[in-house]
Order: sequence, then structure tokens, then C-alpha cells
Amino acid sequence: MISKSVIRRGLTSLLISAVLLGLFSFAPVSMAQLINTGDQPSLIAAQTGGESDLKSFILTIVNFILLFLGFICVMFIIYAGFLYITSGTSDDGPDNAKKIITNSIIGIIIILASFAIVNTVLQATTSSVGGGVITQ
Repeated sequence: MISKSVIRRGLTSLLISAVLLGLFSFAPVSMAQLINTGDQPSLIAAQTGGESDLKSFILTIVNFILLFLGFICVMFIIYAGFLYITSGTSDDGPDNAKKIITNSIIGIIIILASFAIVNTVLQATTSSVGGGVITQ
């Protein structure tokens, strides 16, 4: 039978591998050959797919962080399910797994709420209401 330390070590290495794979797969492709010294920032942003203003950049960073945290919560749910299934006759195993699942679900709810709040606030501040010009 496989010991718990071997299982935990395997799950830890799987989690680290998944996190590193996620980080490197979302890394933007370098397109430095498109940038000249005379280019304007808006042209650079258009050519490289980047953000041209600070609010869009902050929104992109916050959304990426929330996506990463959501991924971590899902990994904790998978880990807790594995603990729950392999707990066998242990008294602490199912209770510990249930606590991890409960905390992960609470984390996902908090992440979704913060995603909604941040996107609503930043989208509301970027959209213009009427433009401030009165014509008759």
C-alpha cells in the first residue's frame, strides 16, 4: 500500500506542475521586432495586443490574479476529494476533506464576488455618461 507521504508528495508535485504550466502558458509572446523608437504607445498596444491605458491594464492584471486564485481553489477541491476517497477508516480524513471543500467553495464565492465588483467599478469609470457636452 502506498503511504500518505508518497501520495502527498505526488499531489504536491502535481499541483506545482499545474501552476507552473498555467503561468507559462499564459505568458505573452514577445513581439519586440514590431516596436520602433518612433512608435506611439497606442500603436504599440495595438500591435502587441497590450493595454493602452492604466485602467485596462489594472483590469487585466486583477482578472489574471482572480483566474489564478480560482484555479488554486479548484485544485484544493480536487485534493480534498482525493483525501475524502482515500481516507478509508480514518476518523479525521473525511472531516478534514469536508473542511477543505467548504473553505474552497467559500473562496470561489469570494473570488466571483470580487471579480464582479472590480469589473463593474472599472467598467463604470471607463464608460462616459453623456460626454459632458450639451448641444441645443
